[in-house]
Amino acid sequence: MILGVTVGKFYPFHKGHDYLIREAKKKVDRLIVLACYKTNQAVAGSVRADWIRFLHPDAEVIEVLDDLPEAPEPWAQRTLEVLSGRKPDIAFTSEDYGEPWAKLMGAQHCTVDRERLKFPISGTQLRSNLVEHWQMLTPPAKAYFAKRVCVLGVESSGTTTLARSLAQHYQTAWVPEYGRCYWEGRQYSPDPEIWDSYEFVEIAKKQAVIEDHMATRANKVVICDTDSLATFIWHKRYVGSEHPTIEQIADSRRYDLYILTQPDFGFVQDGTRESEYLRMTMHQQFVEVLQNKGKRYITVTGTHELRMSEAIEAIDSVLVFEPLKEPESEEL
Repeated sequence: MILGVTVGKFYPFHKGHDYLIREAKKKVDRLIVLACYKTNQAVAGSVRADWIRFLHPDAEVIEVLDDLPEAPEPWAQRTLEVLSGRKPDIAFTSEDYGEPWAKLMGAQHCTVDRERLKFPISGTQLRSNLVEHWQMLTPPAKAYFAKRVCVLGVESSGTTTLARSLAQHYQTAWVPEYGRCYWEGRQYSPDPEIWDSYEFVEIAKKQAVIEDHMATRANKVVICDTDSLATFIWHKRYVGSEHPTIEQIADSRRYDLYILTQPDFGFVQDGTRESEYLRMTMHQQFVEVLQNKGKRYITVTGTHELRMSEAIEAIDSVLVFEPLKEPESEEL
């Protein structure tokens, strides 16, 4: 079996790193990726290691504390220690340190795109300006850094129309409402008006899974048509009580902004909605929960054009990406 190894900070994980790993896997039976981290970096080493695992589940990813001098000798020794007796046959890098590092381990060195012609990007460039180089991030890194905006509101208040239009404006991904899909699937089953708590728990879980998957396609922001906090509110409406599991799921999610749609236009019955009289009562519950949870939110009203203008102004205010804290060395 041919064993390969590569090393890096993957801070953040960009397309050049991904290309290195893909090329390395073509030449070996087993590839080990050492994901090095310092404790003072803005993105935890475990997070970066998971980014690699997401795209390369067939590679072995090991997190390694970066507490050594930036020299080939100590890193060759550390690598052999981490590999626990497994001797690499080929070491893959795109750096000058690669040749001596490989030689000290008794391995062949394979250089991959040293001149960065395939993907002209570096971690330093991305750390200094994520916005400018956004498209060089790998999908899981995009999902991590993307701002998340949730559009929510009661029935027939324009949430889906607004979410779709915002996604089109920002040329980004949006997350459809899974609960509606679920309701449409169950509406002809026996007693469709009777709901059980387990259904809302699963809706909350699946909404989060779909959102995280769609976020890998984000162009700096992902627009969500509802979230698990809304599921928490609807559970109380249909089952008559709050549910701690759904609340826990909702509390674990991160959103940079909520946009609450005001039900200030005519009710439209599409065959799945309840009667109009409930709209304002439920709307007030949304307001109370957002306030009690301390969520950052705005309420949009009026015409679609006015709602778009208000929403875009608010979203633009949260589309701020601070430079990432740089490590002491730029070599790995």
